[in-house]
Amino acid sequence: MNKADLSLRTLAGGSLPHTDPDAACRLVLDTLDIPTWPQLPQLSFRENMYVQFSECFPGVVLAEERIYVDRSKDLDPQLEQLYLAYLGDDLAYATIHPEYAAGLHRFLRLDVGRPPAVKGQVTGPVSWGLTVVDQDRRPVLYDDILADAVAKHLRLKAAWMERELRRLSPETIIFIDEPYMSSFGSAYISLERDQVIDLITEVLAGIKGFKGVHCCGNTDWSLLLAMPIDILHIDAYDYAESLALYPDQVQAFLARGGLIGWGIVPAGDRVWEETVAGLVDRFEAALGLLAAKGLHHDDLLAAALISPSCGCGSLKVDTAERVLRLTAELSKALRERYD
Repeated sequence: MNKADLSLRTLAGGSLPHTDPDAACRLVLDTLDIPTWPQLPQLSFRENMYVQFSECFPGVVLAEERIYVDRSKDLDPQLEQLYLAYLGDDLAYATIHPEYAAGLHRFLRLDVGRPPAVKGQVTGPVSWGLTVVDQDRRPVLYDDILADAVAKHLRLKAAWMERELRRLSPETIIFIDEPYMSSFGSAYISLERDQVIDLITEVLAGIKGFKGVHCCGNTDWSLLLAMPIDILHIDAYDYAESLALYPDQVQAFLARGGLIGWGIVPAGDRVWEETVAGLVDRFEAALGLLAAKGLHHDDLLAAALISPSCGCGSLKVDTAERVLRLTAELSKALRERYD
């Protein structure tokens, strides 16, 4: 895949509010240049972004719409199974079944045509490990053994997903979704920088195609920009200024062929107040923040993808549809302006 072919094209986060997988798949095919399989958290608790990737994790329990790891049991046999699968690259171990991802399995049966790529996503190890707790409500990421298991487990999930998506297209993009990175460095997260890098890098190592990381808030962008990723996806509607604090790191990222997913269309009710013209201005202003620090406007354009600011799973269906359709309209307007 030629990265130049992706300039100003559309992609999106995975989640949608639909409970009909067919309708969700139609929407992504109608609006996105790079279609993504739809996560459907309102369809089932098992489609929650943390539960969705929990199958086979050692000690995991789903009960009364709660997910936790029961560390009071002997986890060694299940940990051994995980490590054997990891060492043997046994992707069957990491199968995501239809009851956990109806949108994925419907997507895999589609004729998607010839898009530049198809996209999938997996919850990142930092966010998964801080959200999923043990029986005493302690995040599993604070247990060194389980933290390592989380990264290896999600690496296998990402690799299995990518293999399945390659049945639709030879070119794939897999995002690691890390909403909790917006709290990195705060009093709420007790993690060292090197630990975060090691955890995310482990998951990335299982991905053969394009690799991306999404964070829907402010974070230490220098950490993510230094990782072995092809795409950094940000909420540019609210946090473009924060990325502009790292001009040298952004320049180095672009120089090695990195792309930036500009989440410039608000994934919320504010989308009803926006217009294409207004979002064109907002996008230009976001690029202008970096251009003012010495980056070339043309380089930023060439490396830009257009997207919603975040997933749409918590929205009303009509709002989510407005978000994706406005994203498509914005991409078209920008390409007409700069082609």
